[in-house]
Amino acid sequence: MFTDLPEAALREHRSSQTEPADFDRFWADTLAETRSHDLDVRVEQVETGLETLDVWDVTFAGWAGQPVRAWLRVPAGRTGPLPAVVQFVGYGGGRGAAVENLFWASAGFAHLQMDTRGQGSGWSRGDTADPDGSGPAHPGVMTRGIDSAETYYYRRVFADAVRAVEAARSLDVVDADRVSVVGGSQGGGIALAVAALVPGLAAVAAYVPFLCDFRRATVITDADPYKEIGRYLAVHRDRASAVHEVLSYFDGVNFARRATAPAVFTTALMDPTCPPSTVFGAFHEYAGPAEITVWPYNGHEGGGVEDDLLALAAFRAATA
Repeated sequence: MFTDLPEAALREHRSSQTEPADFDRFWADTLAETRSHDLDVRVEQVETGLETLDVWDVTFAGWAGQPVRAWLRVPAGRTGPLPAVVQFVGYGGGRGAAVENLFWASAGFAHLQMDTRGQGSGWSRGDTADPDGSGPAHPGVMTRGIDSAETYYYRRVFADAVRAVEAARSLDVVDADRVSVVGGSQGGGIALAVAALVPGLAAVAAYVPFLCDFRRATVITDADPYKEIGRYLAVHRDRASAVHEVLSYFDGVNFARRATAPAVFTTALMDPTCPPSTVFGAFHEYAGPAEITVWPYNGHEGGGVEDDLLALAAFRAATA
């Protein structure tokens, strides 16, 4: 069944999410600290048995200079420079195996798939640790380090993601002027953050994006991962205002207000995980040209392969 507003109301809905006065300064300082460490990109080709694609194991320095893993996949024998797609992974997953996720390279792009620190044991394998500690938190990552914006988990993840684009742009096989970013669910939320923080992207695709409109999301769905925050606040009853202040630094609505690359959004009207009003909240604030596709009879899977095909058309148009 529909989990949120009907489509006509969604197209009129606007988020009430506010942004902290020092939002831009916070992220400028975060990236300055991150970039104080050498990017230190390391690339090693791996034997996969694939005949149509070449695959490299990539490591680069993310937040605090800590190593972040990625896969680079390109059409076999291609030396570039190629248009590139940097992809971010959904909640609980990691970069998976070298022979997974072959769509983008098969379509002719250099494809860098970033691992997500501290995840990768829910539905696909990860290889990147999150060395930083945390105060009391609900299981999962949604409340890890939530005592302050400086210690919150997604500060490190978003910094890693910006460095992933920088790592991709440093590679000889990549045309640095033709880099797009894509992700679904958590990956879509990360893509929106990167769209705001990295200038000169060719295009952005955010499928059923997570991490948008926290204030609304945490009170209209009982589904995880947003419910992790609700469970935390059910115990820490006096911290709701402080927690939402921290989350405002990481909200896709606030990043959307700063993103200008052409964007493709998707949402599903039966999605309990990322309610469509939260996606529309970010979509309506997006500062650049943006389109949204609504899947009326789908849940959190969104459009599945149809989402990939929408993004492929957009990325080809943007990088032709």
